[in-house]
Amino acid sequence: MPFDPNLGPLGPLLGAWEGEKGTDLAPSDKPASDRRLVTSKYRERMVFEPTGRVDNHEQSLYGLRYSTKAWRIGSPDAFHEEVGYWMWDPASELRDEVFGICSSPFLTAEFKTMRYTLAINIFDDDAFHYEEHSWLKMKNRSELFDHKDENTLRRLRDL
Repeated sequence: MPFDPNLGPLGPLLGAWEGEKGTDLAPSDKPASDRRLVTSKYRERMVFEPTGRVDNHEQSLYGLRYSTKAWRIGSPDAFHEEVGYWMWDPASELRDEVFGICSSPFLTAEFKTMRYTLAINIFDDDAFHYEEHSWLKMKNRSELFDHKDENTLRRLRDL
């Protein structure tokens, strides 16, 4: 995979990836007063494509357009699909805390994300593992709910 120094830590993710050992620890679909922890195993496919340079006044951003789709093991229907951008500003410091969490009115009322972390461990050019935590404030609960997803993905092809 050609290395693009403008992509910073995002560069190694370019390409298409699949993983079949995902674990989702999430609130159940029960009524709000009776939500419990449910563990689901899943497989997923992620694709990362370069956006090219994006100029925003004095700021120059580089990024990846991503799409991800996940299926519970044994189910033909996806339970999660998402698209978006992971952007990199070479002039920014890592761990900058100024970016906020955006959410819909329903999610804010029922599962307000109070904190989010994502850790990615790139093993080599052909595999990476991620672990993400969304600490949720849910109705009728005093403690935060740790919604955790993790998976190991292997590269299918380079873009």
